[in-house]
This record gives sequence, C-alpha cells and structure tokens, in this order.
Amino acid sequence: MKDSALLLIDIQNDYFPGGKWVLHQSGEAAAKAAQALAAYRKKGLPVLHIRHESLQPEAKFFLPGTPGADIHSLVEPAEGEQVLLKHVPNAFSGTSLHEELQAAGIRKLAICGMMTHMCIDTSVRAARDLGYAVTLLEDACATRDLEWQGERIPADTVHKTMLAALNGTFARVMRVAQFLEMGG
Repeated sequence: MKDSALLLIDIQNDYFPGGKWVLHQSGEAAAKAAQALAAYRKKGLPVLHIRHESLQPEAKFFLPGTPGADIHSLVEPAEGEQVLLKHVPNAFSGTSLHEELQAAGIRKLAICGMMTHMCIDTSVRAARDLGYAVTLLEDACATRDLEWQGERIPADTVHKTMLAALNGTFARVMRVAQFLEMGG
C-alpha cells in the first residue's frame, strides 16, 4: 500500500455554486473525494493536490490570483501535502508530478476530481501511459453538460460515457466506498 498515492485534480472553487464554471453535482463529488482523502491521511499515505490556473487570454475561470482558482475547502491541503500547479488539462504535462511519484516509489494511483471529460480523462490516460496502475473514483468526479452540433449532452451522460471509455484499458473505475472497503 505504501506504493499508492491519491491525486485530487482541480477540485477548485470556480467549479462550485457561486463560481465561474459550475459543474453538475460538484459538492457531492467533493464530499466523496474528502472521504478518500481522509482515508489516505489516516493511513499516512501520500496525497497530491493538483491545482489548475488558466493562462489563456480568453480564459473564463481559474484565473491566477482569484478565489475561484483556490482549492475547495472540502479537500483543502493539510500541512505537508504537496500542491502542484498545472496550466493544461494533463496533470503530468509541464509539472513535476511523474518525477515526484517516481521518487516516492509510487506505482498505484487513486484519482478523483474535476472535470471528468477533460482533466480527469487526460490525466488518467497519461498516468496509464506512464505505467501507473490507476483506480478512478467515479463518484468523486464531476463534469458538466456539453454541446455537440447544437444538441445538449447532459452532464450525467458525459460522466458515464467517460467512465465507460476509461474503465478496463486505462483504469479500474469504482465508487469511493467500494475502493475503501477493498483497503484503498
């Protein structure tokens, strides 16, 4: 188990009610992420928080220096927990994440966060490509409605489609309760 780490990706204020890019059921997902976080803390296992700041001139959320870019209080980093800053969807791109995990001997990742169809999808695929065994905590992730060719695709459909696409080849997808029952 000492070769396992929890990655909390982009659980930031702009994704919650009152933020600039509110996701479907972000509060529920963050509460589940907090359960996984508490379990990892209790076992003394590594936890890494990934925080996104948008540097694109047309960015609408996660603007540097704004409260919306801060990590949400439900999963606020504890003293000593590492926070890595990223500027693109993939948590490994342009960060020291892979090097940090390798140095700590981490081979297994439990991943949760936001948005399922964007940063979670991209980071899970990258983690698998780098050789990590990935467990994706499905109920600790959230996304939003999308649009394709003038048709609205509900967030629940987007979420389930992404989970189905990732399950098996890229990750073992399961609920937080099941993951914790199995010992994390």
